[in-house]
Amino acid sequence: MSNHPRIAFVGSECYPFIKTGGLGDVMYALPRALVREGDEVRVILPLYGCMPQKYKDQLEWKGSFMMDLTQDGREFFVGIMEMSRDGVIYDFIENREFFDWGNPYTGLWEDIPKYCYFAKAALAVLNYLEWIPDVVHCHDWQAALTPVYLRTRFAGTPVGAARSVLTIHNLRFQGRCSIDHLKYWTGLPQELFDYPVFKVNDQEANMFKGGLAYADRITTVSETYAQEIQTDFYGEGLNSHLWYHREKLLGIVNGIDVEQWDSRTDPLLPAAYGRDNVTENKAKNKRELQRRLGLQEDSGKFVLGLVSRLTDQKGLDLVDAVFQQMLDENTQVVVLGTGDARYEGAFRYYESAHRGQVCACIMYDESLAHLIYAGADALMVPSLFEPCGLTQLIAMRYGTVPIVRETGGLKDTVAPYNYETKEGNGFTFDRYEAGLLLDTVQRARQVYEEDRASWDRMVQRDMDKDVSWIHSARQYQALYDSLRPNQEG
Repeated sequence: MSNHPRIAFVGSECYPFIKTGGLGDVMYALPRALVREGDEVRVILPLYGCMPQKYKDQLEWKGSFMMDLTQDGREFFVGIMEMSRDGVIYDFIENREFFDWGNPYTGLWEDIPKYCYFAKAALAVLNYLEWIPDVVHCHDWQAALTPVYLRTRFAGTPVGAARSVLTIHNLRFQGRCSIDHLKYWTGLPQELFDYPVFKVNDQEANMFKGGLAYADRITTVSETYAQEIQTDFYGEGLNSHLWYHREKLLGIVNGIDVEQWDSRTDPLLPAAYGRDNVTENKAKNKRELQRRLGLQEDSGKFVLGLVSRLTDQKGLDLVDAVFQQMLDENTQVVVLGTGDARYEGAFRYYESAHRGQVCACIMYDESLAHLIYAGADALMVPSLFEPCGLTQLIAMRYGTVPIVRETGGLKDTVAPYNYETKEGNGFTFDRYEAGLLLDTVQRARQVYEEDRASWDRMVQRDMDKDVSWIHSARQYQALYDSLRPNQEG
């Protein structure tokens, strides 16, 4: 056996081919980090019709076969298209009936058949290519059936010897549907549609629930979130199920792509900088941010950034409740994102009421996001729940101090500032209360204005913090090794 494991990643999206959220970032960055550590990695994805043509043009045809799927034995075409990038092999599953229309996620009724097919086809493709992994690492509910198929329909085939890991990126989305709908599209035996596996109640089944039951290990994207999801508040109805399987559950915090997010080389910044010249050049980026957005140009202002989906999950109701109180004559606020009409309208109103002090950019603009990370002094991430969170990691990488609620990955990555020892790398609050957010913003502003030397040292600590994927990749390697036969006690 090789010293380095073979890992097959199975997931519904991956940057740069198709991405709707943080899952796409993980499916891109973690395999690349593992390859750099010496592992062999394949990533298996759907070939969506909406994938940019420039990537389709790079694909090489690898073959096809027919695969049975449904309860009545219907067969479906499985085509395989392949490319290699940065040492990672990407295999795209082609089936126009499932993947050639709409966006990746259209509606749950349509998505259930699509991802039943994908979860089974991923294993069939590995057998067809005769590339047998040590571990199949599956991601979120769209790939949750893969561990179930691995132990049932594929037992006794070459790929059936592999072990499985299922990662929870966001437990809110689970693939719930009627028992009959899932039973038909999976073709799986009746005994799996009981409470220990798929069954939720007399009418409903849950794809994620079944995958969690059958996976050899369950991971989620921070240690705190792994504990939180075993409680009623965060468990999204699966807390008892996760508590039952707690012995195989662990949290490994995400990293970020430190090549993409590097203030020293970022081509989207007017003034690149490192920790040694952060004070001088961050001020230049702040002035450019103010100029571009029509804010009063003054590098002495305390600039608060918010780069987020504008939804309740991100704590926007707290921000809305105390927005007017957060403002003073020395504070500016920049908001970038889209989402619920309620919040889009609220931030537009604040901009109109406070011209030159507030800017609401109701859009997503990659260049502006980079400039906010570089030009703001602090970034607010007051989430109701946050499995891991990437914005606070990017902010620290750019020397922008995070203001976060202590939940999920935010709690695991941001150490609260200590006024006595002057240690810590951000400002935090615990209970989900608007008054606590306001107090935390005011405390951060006070340190910025009254103890700038301590603030500047915190900025440098943030830039020194290792937020890359290397540490996380090594934790995953240890997990994979623990699943290999010659490693188990």
